[in-house]
Amino acid sequence: MSCREVVELITLLLDGALDDVEHAVLAHLATCDGCARYLDQFRRTIRELGGLPAEGIPGEAKENLLQAFRDQLAWDERGDPDDDLP
Repeated sequence: MSCREVVELITLLLDGALDDVEHAVLAHLATCDGCARYLDQFRRTIRELGGLPAEGIPGEAKENLLQAFRDQLAWDERGDPDDDLP
């Protein structure tokens, strides 16, 4: 399993929603310091920011954040042109 695949599955892992591939994700995390660090950062972010009320984000800032997520999703769907580099 590649790092990219693991990163895409992290939220499902944290939600307990991985069934068939959970063992592969956990095996990758056990051997990949970068992905393990990413998971740790994700957990810390949830712990630190998860309790913030949604209404605490000003309208313009919330829209900017949502647009950034939309832009990233569009980029991910197009693919990274550098993925094919050796």
